[in-house]
This record gives sequence, structure tokens and C-alpha cells, in this order.
Amino acid sequence: MPTVLKIGPYRFFFYSNENGEPAHIHIQRERMLAKFWLRPVALASSTRFSPKELRNLEKLVVDNRDAFLEAWNGYFSS
Repeated sequence: MPTVLKIGPYRFFFYSNENGEPAHIHIQRERMLAKFWLRPVALASSTRFSPKELRNLEKLVVDNRDAFLEAWNGYFSS
């Protein structure tokens, strides 16, 4: 499960067996978890994050989308 980025308490990652799905990123903080699609950026699922925190996470995903896509494509194209 490659970690792509850490920002504050958040860890951005994907699972190494997810190449059959569209590009996305998981975000974890403690026991909270969210998943965002990257094309276009959209919330796929969430557990325990508040709506306000999800809005902040969506902004972080938008701001770092190119890095996430580069990591995704680099990992799954090899």
C-alpha cells in the first residue's frame, strides 16, 4: 500500500491491488478513511469523517491531483 503523500495528520495512499479500478486516492487519519476518484475529483466513500473535513480533504485532493495521478500511473504502468 504505497503512501503517496502526508499532510498534517492525513496519509494519502492507494492499495497495490487496485489497478482494475479508475485512478483514486485513499485518505486516512486515525480510524477515519475516505476515498476520492481523481478523474474527475469526487468523493467515492467515507467512514467517520465529518462533512466539513471531507470538504477540506476534497480541496487537498484537487490541489495535489497531478501528483496523485503521476504516482498512480507510475505504479500501475510498470
